[in-house]
Amino acid sequence: MNLSDDDFTLFGLPPRFALDRAALDQRWRQLQAEVHPDRFAADGAAAQRVAMQWAVRVNEAYQRLKEPLSRGAYLCELRGAAIDAERNTAMPAAFLMQQMAWREALDDAADLAAVERLDAEVLAAERTMQAELQRLLDDAADAPAAAAEVRALMFVRRFRADIERRLETLEAR
Repeated sequence: MNLSDDDFTLFGLPPRFALDRAALDQRWRQLQAEVHPDRFAADGAAAQRVAMQWAVRVNEAYQRLKEPLSRGAYLCELRGAAIDAERNTAMPAAFLMQQMAWREALDDAADLAAVERLDAEVLAAERTMQAELQRLLDDAADAPAAAAEVRALMFVRRFRADIERRLETLEAR
């Protein structure tokens, strides 16, 4: 193992968006067992520091790979298409119109059932977008288009968080 390996190489997995979560989880447990600092307690402080670096590296890679949106962003960046969400906020007009319609629907939702219907609609759209992201990364190998899809999914993720907050507020009543 090499600390500078990409996350997929570190985990011995192909660099693809479609990922076997059980295989990822199993490999994470194996790697953690190999690098856990307690295994190096008898080897001195320097060995434990190196083991701690490895444990942190393995955990960071695992967190990045297990979450679809961060995995997609990571793959885009590995393939030369930076997400750059802070500066690149350009979105297709149809997507922006959909966002506005969803925002209005959330503002107009008068009860729990209306917010739950909107949540189900947005979740379905998010799943469709993730399927498109997988196609762009794994089949089409179109990293720039995939990066745009990741940015759109980031908007959707933030909006779903707004929906969750609204649901919590309504459920608390």
